[in-house]
Amino acid sequence: MPQTGPRVLPGNSYPLGATWDGRGVNFALFSAHAEKVELCLFDPNGTRERARIALPECTDQVWHGYLPDAHPGTLYGYRVYGPYDPKRGHRFNHHKLLLDPYACLLHGRLRWTDGHFGYRVGSPRADLSFDRRDNARGMWKCEVVDPAFSWGGDCVGARPWDETVIYEAHLRGLTLRHPAVEERFRGTDAGLASPAMIAYLKNLGITAIELLPVQAFLNDRYLVEKGLCNYWGYNTIAYFAPDPRYLARGKLFAFKTMIARLHDAGIEVLLDVVFNHTAEGNHLGPTLCFRGIDNASYYRLQADNPRYYTDDTGTGNTFNLGHPRVLQMAMDSLRYWAVHMHVDGFRFDLATALARGPEGFNPHSSFLDALRQDPVLATRKLIAEPWDLGPGGYQLGHYGHGWSEWNDRYRDAVRRFWRGDAGVLPELATRLMGSADLFDHDGRRPRASLNFVTCHDGFTLTDLVSYESKHNEANGEDNRDGSDNNLSANCGIEGETDDPAILDLRRRQRRNLLATLLFSQGTPMLLAGDEFGRTQKGNNNAYCQDNEISWLDWERVGETERREIAFVRRLLQLRRRHPALRCSHFMHGKAQCERGVKDVTWFAPEGSEMTPERWQDPEARALGLMLNGNAGGATAAEPHSPAEILLLLLNAGAVAMPFKLPALAFGNGWACVLNTANDAAAKVALHAFDAAFVLDAHALALFHLVGDK
Repeated sequence: MPQTGPRVLPGNSYPLGATWDGRGVNFALFSAHAEKVELCLFDPNGTRERARIALPECTDQVWHGYLPDAHPGTLYGYRVYGPYDPKRGHRFNHHKLLLDPYACLLHGRLRWTDGHFGYRVGSPRADLSFDRRDNARGMWKCEVVDPAFSWGGDCVGARPWDETVIYEAHLRGLTLRHPAVEERFRGTDAGLASPAMIAYLKNLGITAIELLPVQAFLNDRYLVEKGLCNYWGYNTIAYFAPDPRYLARGKLFAFKTMIARLHDAGIEVLLDVVFNHTAEGNHLGPTLCFRGIDNASYYRLQADNPRYYTDDTGTGNTFNLGHPRVLQMAMDSLRYWAVHMHVDGFRFDLATALARGPEGFNPHSSFLDALRQDPVLATRKLIAEPWDLGPGGYQLGHYGHGWSEWNDRYRDAVRRFWRGDAGVLPELATRLMGSADLFDHDGRRPRASLNFVTCHDGFTLTDLVSYESKHNEANGEDNRDGSDNNLSANCGIEGETDDPAILDLRRRQRRNLLATLLFSQGTPMLLAGDEFGRTQKGNNNAYCQDNEISWLDWERVGETERREIAFVRRLLQLRRRHPALRCSHFMHGKAQCERGVKDVTWFAPEGSEMTPERWQDPEARALGLMLNGNAGGATAAEPHSPAEILLLLLNAGAVAMPFKLPALAFGNGWACVLNTANDAAAKVALHAFDAAFVLDAHALALFHLVGDK
């Protein structure tokens, strides 16, 4: 056993974590039920434990000490002493080296052994047994960091919501196969920061990249033993540290440089964060951090049997954000990423679990209220995945002001419409206009609806129009995992085909879905690779596939794919050019401008306004809407600016549909600026009022009013 060596002073109980002050390092760790805490120091390789130092002070349940001889680069971990009594909720085991919950950088990698478990694996007494094996050799080590970085004039959180277009991407999978990225940087922060990748994102026209979890996460043992991994990263173990696999040079400066370069290109950085659960799993999971530091504080335990965890997340445990110190850690983590890492916002995985109290979901929970009042975080973009797996977990529309929410009802309505389902028009119309039924309350705006058609979880856009059933055999669960409710259509053949008619229809359907997404009120989110037809071969749950199934295949981008990228770029240009497509207020078909045109008018193909009978017609597959962006304060347009009036026609039917174009008392006609019947740039032609415009089957067209001469 290593001997106590370095001199230790009492230090301070705040801030928590390992804090370098230019002369030494203060170490502070919260544990309400610990009896002793040892700081363990390691050699520069992290292989030999060279000292154990009992932290000399405990103030307000924070154990602390100051090491004058410590410095950035020092590797450390903790051993925490206390009762091992799972039936009372305590799982202390000082034989296990533990991560600092506030560690900003991890060193090395975790190598799975039975020694990472606090109990004897295989014992008849299961977790009631006690394991005395030391796990330090196969455990990550925490590294003291110097947070200094020259940000210059970097600007955070400057993009208005109504201009925001989000691109959801996996940091590794985005660049791992990109031929223009240096091979040594592919799949890392430096790969995303490469000139080729940033130029592509900027030219595409997105304004924010939302990264799947980048905080250090664990590859579950059962996946590793099957040759798989936790690729998506929804298995967090360290909330301040980027995952070491994503750091090209093993240090923080490259990650910060990545964010700075994205900002230079006008692209915000949003992080998908997982505060609903941790990687330690259920009562049979490993002891790596929180469980061994203070299990009864960090986790929600069953009141009548605290040996077991409350599981509202489907992962085995639920983080206890109702505890003030756990809440403090979550808030400190978010502030760290916002202030020190210059992140522009966060998407909260299974956000309902973060706001649960004794009576279930509470929109005024301590966590949600803390975010609203925080002077830093309240100014960042906050996005909720508004559900979890617990009772009453579906809470879409209930997160209040300051939040945007993933709108799965938008996703489902748009998929059903373009699939050709019956009776979808009323639901579709509501979703196209920002889902006022869900969000038009308490001063909320259309941006509260985070619209998406595809995301990391489920089919890609290509697979959505190529498969009617999931094909998850590669996951090793006999195709039982993943959703069966995909609302997809294969256009005639399941999976890959050479049939030109089917391929043409699939491309058109992708254009329809993308155009609908980017022409809807609310905040749109694109899935990375959908712009050029990325496929996962029908796998709708590729969480464990760190391979060609998940990686973006940039080398397959040929002439056809470049046309598809150009089409998406054109959609984004139209969204920027026409404020009526991204109004800041809800439109209800009532407000009028000085020329008597409602903010939104719904048309049947024959040119008359929709009636209740037409709305309820189950056979109707076509719809028109006219948007008056100058009505009702819907945009920031100047009072005397030219009329911003757009016409959108949609035909999900299997036959062409003639539309009678609306007549107005002003203007010279309608100019068609986009038609999804083909991906070529439309030749803008003037169409007279009351003229018949034949919209092809499975197509969408956008027009703008040509003004007075």
